[in-house]
Amino acid sequence: MDFVGKRKICYVLSLIVIIAGIISMFVQGLNLSIDFAGGTVIQASFSEEVEIADVREAINDLNIGTNRIQELDDGSFQIKTLYMDQDAQDEFVSQLDQALGGCTLLRSEAVGASVGSELLKSGLIALFVAIVLMIGYITWRFEWRFALTGIVALFHDVLVTLAVFSIFQLEVESYFVAAILTIFGYSINNTIVIFDRIRENVVRVKKDALAGVVNQSIKQSLTRTINTSVTTLILLFALVLFGGQTTRVFVLAMIIGIVAGTYSSIFVAPSLWYDLRMKSKKKVVEIR
Repeated sequence: MDFVGKRKICYVLSLIVIIAGIISMFVQGLNLSIDFAGGTVIQASFSEEVEIADVREAINDLNIGTNRIQELDDGSFQIKTLYMDQDAQDEFVSQLDQALGGCTLLRSEAVGASVGSELLKSGLIALFVAIVLMIGYITWRFEWRFALTGIVALFHDVLVTLAVFSIFQLEVESYFVAAILTIFGYSINNTIVIFDRIRENVVRVKKDALAGVVNQSIKQSLTRTINTSVTTLILLFALVLFGGQTTRVFVLAMIIGIVAGTYSSIFVAPSLWYDLRMKSKKKVVEIR
């Protein structure tokens, strides 16, 4: 397969997903959990069978502010509202009991807006430190073009993951930051393996032959890259099907990120490096 020759098609596909995600984030934003946005989450069940529309109507009549309602697998409902103290929560459950009958509080959790902001700040700092260290290592280990294209590929993976979460309004919890950091490490590992093979194969090559060398390097690493990703995805899909509700968001983010990372390692990062190298005025490409 001519990976380099088909690079523009791959660029367009990536841009379509990323642009759609950016538009979605501007229009409907991310579905932030109370870990980041602050607020109260209440899980309640009802003695009589009720529909989610009934619960939403009852809550709207209480005029407690914006809310999100989700029906869980066990038939209970998860309700997210603005921040409420304990007295307000007790009053809220009491009003639901009067409106729908037989309301039982299963779980409640409240997080202030300041705590959510601190979690978001810590997550962004962790991402920044990871990016800086990766740029430094790849530049020292290879060259600045490899570092630049490797980081661009990482941002590609993160933006694709954010796009999917925004478009489908999947909830972004504190686990999401851990998933993004894991995706960073996993994706750059695949990319570095291909970069290392490119460096070994190039040495001193005329620019006219560079595309063939890059294609050959990708093909030599392809089996290893795909096998690593597939074996990891098998485990992650098993966790989605049989794992608990609390880890589902983390696992979904990992699945999306690994698929995007495998794609970018094969189709995006090497092609970007090729484009940067071809802009050089030298007729011979050398990597020491």
